[in-house]
Amino acid sequence: MVPGNVQSGETIPPRERLTRVRTGKFWSGEMGLTLLTLSLAVLVFVITPLRETGLPVRALLDLVIIALMVYGAIAVTQRRIATILVVFISVTAVVLGVARLHPTPFLRQLGSVLATVTLLLYLGIVLLVLFRGGPITWSRVQGGICSYLLLGMAWASSFQIVEQSRPGSFRFVTPPADFDQLISKLTYFSFCTLTTLGGDVTPISPIARSLTVAEAMVGQLFPAILIGALVAMAMQSRGKV
Repeated sequence: MVPGNVQSGETIPPRERLTRVRTGKFWSGEMGLTLLTLSLAVLVFVITPLRETGLPVRALLDLVIIALMVYGAIAVTQRRIATILVVFISVTAVVLGVARLHPTPFLRQLGSVLATVTLLLYLGIVLLVLFRGGPITWSRVQGGICSYLLLGMAWASSFQIVEQSRPGSFRFVTPPADFDQLISKLTYFSFCTLTTLGGDVTPISPIARSLTVAEAMVGQLFPAILIGALVAMAMQSRGKV
């Protein structure tokens, strides 16, 4: 569904229609994806490596990302689906916040599961924006970068689930001293695997190895499929001119 469109037979109040159109313009242009892509890049390449030092600005950046995710969910989906996604994202944020204030194995595991599902759901939202009809613009390139970062973060979160449920599923050169270090090391390992770079973290358990192989394959296939799809869309849009 393209932002701002309404299904036939659906009645929307003028104020809500105006809000939806403005939200759609925000996400159909470059601003929405630019902010989200920059926030994810800072989170992955700056905040996460420094997380072992307990950098306090991460909480603020998390709030920015969550707000953008909620705004995007409202923009590109139907009202019922948007409500479900907004509630799910909000619940995930609350659980992660409570787990940080009162860390228990159950809350941390629940937070990792919810975070993984939320990242995958939002990956779907970004892909909807990326592959909707229209000319190829810079915002679509940003959508591809954003999708790639979301993939790496989702896999890092799934690695956390495996390591938390079965400690020792991964072997570290320097074992993580706390939960923040574990997140930092597994995020590093996830993006090393996604880009097939390799790293100093070794999957030991069968499920950890299966997830690692799957991520490596997706890391190779996703850019090729994305570029092919964008080229096909560009040729199709030229043919209509």
